[in-house]
Amino acid sequence: QIQLPADLTKMHLTDNPHPQVTHVPSSQSGCSIASDSGSSSLSDIYQATESEMGDVDLTGLPEAPVDSEDEEEEEDEDIDRTSDPLLGRDVVRECLEKEPADKTDDDIEQLLEFMHQLPAFANMTMSVRRELCSVMIFEVVEQAGAIILEDGQELDSWYVILNGTVEITYPDGKSESLCMGNSFGITPSLDKQYMNGVVRTKVDDCQFVCIAQQDYWRILNHVEKNTHKVEEEGEIVMVKEHRELDRSGTRKGHIVIKATPERLIMHLIEEHSIVDPTYIEDFLLTYRTFLTSPLEVGNKLLEWFTVDSLRDKVTRVVLLWVNNHFNDFEGDPAMTRFLEEFEKNLEDTKMKGHLRLLNIACAAKAKWRQITLQKPSRDSPLFFSLLGGSDKGFGIFVETVEIGSKAAEAGLKRGDQV
Repeated sequence: QIQLPADLTKMHLTDNPHPQVTHVPSSQSGCSIASDSGSSSLSDIYQATESEMGDVDLTGLPEAPVDSEDEEEEEDEDIDRTSDPLLGRDVVRECLEKEPADKTDDDIEQLLEFMHQLPAFANMTMSVRRELCSVMIFEVVEQAGAIILEDGQELDSWYVILNGTVEITYPDGKSESLCMGNSFGITPSLDKQYMNGVVRTKVDDCQFVCIAQQDYWRILNHVEKNTHKVEEEGEIVMVKEHRELDRSGTRKGHIVIKATPERLIMHLIEEHSIVDPTYIEDFLLTYRTFLTSPLEVGNKLLEWFTVDSLRDKVTRVVLLWVNNHFNDFEGDPAMTRFLEEFEKNLEDTKMKGHLRLLNIACAAKAKWRQITLQKPSRDSPLFFSLLGGSDKGFGIFVETVEIGSKAAEAGLKRGDQV
């Protein structure tokens, strides 16, 4: 197993394939991008307002598919079909029992889906796991107490436990137990290696996958050669892997597989490789797993908006964020304030086309809410102001809400249409 440097332990793994790359099987995807609400796409909005937006370049603003009720029902059925662990294990075992040369692409995808859950494969990229799945051999030891490796025996494979428990007894008398997902055996080197201790099964029906030393070294060594590490002040802050998406060599480049949270945020406004076209969408879907607050991203975006060369990139990130994850703003007062400040920045910089697109996206994604605001007396102030009406030719909207007031506590927000 490749041991990552200590300063990589804080990094967030972002290795996942992209839905737009049509020849990559969909089963590779670790997650699907789903919009929170609404059904209009940014490209539709852009086309509808193109004539009024002047020279705004917003091409390539995709929106993730929207989950309809029918699709949710279909997904529930899929979950029902795959949630039976026995059925899943039968399929995996059938794939495992085939010789490596007989494994089809579908077999490898089934194995990949199963193996990526195991700790032994946790720090490996998708491409490495796939290659390992294509060469692994399945072994079963039926009886407890069977010796798998003797002390001092020459090693020729890397083992991962799929079922059961093994015990390693070391020459000094100490022992440890390894269970499902743990690994033992050789390290990724072609040097001769020998077992330190005795490995024996503790229970009946222990199952393993084995990968020959030559294959294990070749696959992991190849990845080391294809990775590029970005250092700042002596610490590794990002790791990229070189990928080729077709045999012609025209679609190749580096994809981010690990980085510190700060570096992942910064990469939002950097140039993205042709093999990493959905980095922004992937980040917006997964940032909740490694950031404590979305404002960490929001504050950086506001800061970068002041830089002329970054303004269009920042705006694209915010538009994608609003369009695909509007709940991040609607359910968080601090993020609502961020959106209002960003809107004001668009007004101040006269980015009218982008501003209109933002307003349309917000309107399309907003949900109906019922708010009850109680007044102590008829003469008490409302703490909010309205704009519009039939005499203005458009609907009635909330223009301002006093911060910290009863109206704000009740959930009334600027831009709400009454």
